[in-house]
Amino acid sequence: MEQFAAMPLAGWQDTKETLHRFCQVVGKIRLACAVRRNHWWNAPFHVTGRGLTTRPMGQVDGNPIFTIDFDFLGHRLVVTTVDGREVSFGLPGGSVASFHRDTMRALDSLGVRVSLDQPHPFDLPDADRPFADDTEHAAYDPVMVTRYWQILSQVNLLLEEFAAGYSGKTSPVHHFWHTFDIACTRFSDRRIDQPPDADPVTREAYSREVISSGFWFGDPAFPEPAFYSYTAPEPEGLGGEPLTPGAARWITQRGGHLAVLRYDDARAEADPRAAVLAFYDSAYRAGARLAGWDIARYACPGGVTDPQLGADQRGRVPR
Repeated sequence: MEQFAAMPLAGWQDTKETLHRFCQVVGKIRLACAVRRNHWWNAPFHVTGRGLTTRPMGQVDGNPIFTIDFDFLGHRLVVTTVDGREVSFGLPGGSVASFHRDTMRALDSLGVRVSLDQPHPFDLPDADRPFADDTEHAAYDPVMVTRYWQILSQVNLLLEEFAAGYSGKTSPVHHFWHTFDIACTRFSDRRIDQPPDADPVTREAYSREVISSGFWFGDPAFPEPAFYSYTAPEPEGLGGEPLTPGAARWITQRGGHLAVLRYDDARAEADPRAAVLAFYDSAYRAGARLAGWDIARYACPGGVTDPQLGADQRGRVPR
């Protein structure tokens, strides 16, 4: 399979907008049925060998233990309970309204009782329209959806590799249904007091100082896929720090600076994977240095913290 296949936003924008809303329906079910974790780690999806999963949920809320999976090879939504019962339906040809209806019916048939507090999109242009009323978004190109998942899978492992180099508090690598990006976040111990008017999502997500690295497929603000990194709160002078490779740059977004490496620029590199890892590392070091993090203390070469391993053995994992 080609590494980082072409994925211009214009080639699948209608499908992306539909799929994004499908994911938000399932994401809100995940919010309603899973135990809350710090920084919303309970909410996002994780990549699987066939698509995306919510991971198991239920039990504490009286529901059976169940999982919802997007199968992007068979192009189906699959709802499974821990006792082996399963209900699935096809994704192509349906609108957001029909997807919402079929998903809730599948849950009901398995004895899962879910009530969504806000059964409408979050932070999207049609946020006031209930999922049940959205017959507008109904595009689904199976070829592009499979490609989206394949690229997501490649970036997922790349972020796992980058995450291994830090021994401090680190989020899982996860796919957010809010902004439709995949990310991994490094944390310092510094507590951050958000402004009084900050919303609950922001207050929880940024209650600690963070440096986040990720990838998104493009949106109206930046209409092409790109790798990114940001530091929050942003230290003074961040936008003037050097980045690697040369095609990477800082852009201004939402009043701050975002390090960006365009997907097509990464694809043009002789070794795209190495270029992206170098980009993430350069952006992390820029933010960490200016924010006063102890970079050497939290360094974790090869993902190894075992003090008995010699320098020549760092990176080797016993099997």
